Amino acid sequence: MADWIAGTAYQNIFEASAGQALDTLAPQLFKAGTVLFRPGDAPFGFVLIISGRVNVFLNSRTGRELLLYSVDPGETCVQTTLGLLGAQSYTGEAIADTDVVAVVVPPSMFDMLMATSEKFRRFVFRAFADRLGEMTQFLEMVAFVRVERRLAQWLLARAGEDGEVKATHAEIASAIGSAREVVSRRLEALSARGIVSPERGVVRILSPEALRRVAGGPDE
Repeated sequence: MADWIAGTAYQNIFEASAGQALDTLAPQLFKAGTVLFRPGDAPFGFVLIISGRVNVFLNSRTGRELLLYSVDPGETCVQTTLGLLGAQSYTGEAIADTDVVAVVVPPSMFDMLMATSEKFRRFVFRAFADRLGEMTQFLEMVAFVRVERRLAQWLLARAGEDGEVKATHAEIASAIGSAREVVSRRLEALSARGIVSPERGVVRILSPEALRRVAGGPDE
């Protein structure tokens, strides 16, 4: 078993031969804020995250930003998989949300492992299918769930034990597929009802029960 694999999300996933091949690769550190790829870039390799998180965004011509998904240890980037399998360039932008330690599998080794390792191939396709399912659910939410409800659900899911969500209005808008101005208006409305208290870079939940009612409200 490869030394870096032991104790990670990838332990016991691959055959010994695949582990030996991966053992020749050295983990790399990507500091928080590092841009791993931009639209038009060619895939540089298959990234196996050991620790940290990478966010993948879709940017519009008007400057709006949509958080497509996040990649944590044991997960994969669907854009990278598509790019490596179909020789396609990236359409999104990936940014290290935290300091990230990862192993980058070169395209040539990726192709070799896909051809020779059943467990590696199964891991790639299972992770790919899981990610597509998550993206489908996200698109359904953006298309059919009211902004106020999406906002309430997101705040409840991200709140700490102190009831605080550390995020700017722009970051929230990107995460729920809306515009910053819309999020600001919804937060002001919730604040007027005594449900939340928006502050600079923080949203404090004052009434979790009321916010849960908003989160479970009708979509129409």
